[in-house]
Amino acid sequence: MSQSWSMSWLTVETPLPSGPMHIAVTPQGVAAAGYGGRADELPPCTDASKVSLVTERITAYLAGRSRELGLPIDWSRSSGPHRAVLQTLWREVPYGRTVTYGELAARSGVFEDVTEPGLAARTVGQMMAANPVALLVPCHRVVAADGIGGFGGGRVGIEVKRWLLTLEGVLEPTLDWNGPL
Repeated sequence: MSQSWSMSWLTVETPLPSGPMHIAVTPQGVAAAGYGGRADELPPCTDASKVSLVTERITAYLAGRSRELGLPIDWSRSSGPHRAVLQTLWREVPYGRTVTYGELAARSGVFEDVTEPGLAARTVGQMMAANPVALLVPCHRVVAADGIGGFGGGRVGIEVKRWLLTLEGVLEPTLDWNGPL
């Protein structure tokens, strides 16, 4: 059940290739997080303590000063198998590690009856694209069996995924890396 009636929005400036992050908070926690700020969302978050906490935690994480965001998550924007896969990722794939789409499908237990080759992995890919709480539930850590895989937002999305995986030490920094060392 969506808690959209109680969502309020804030924007956090980031060093990510996509620019600022757009975050929705509810009394339960962060309900939405996306790359690229959108000033048109209403209502704005007026709770200074929430704005400060979210901004501080995301900023510290992206600056390499913290390996955990430690923010409560409002899971109301996902349900059923989607929530089960997201929660498996959140619980089982820590900072600096990756998992393939197929491995995450198997770990989640959601696809035990799926027999078509590749279907579970493709479905997990679609679930990652629909992750309502990006970064908090680290869909950037889910990769293809033969490479980095996709990421929402097209070319900029892939750049965000590479940036985050470099931050976490999964990928080596390139000459154009603008993150913390």
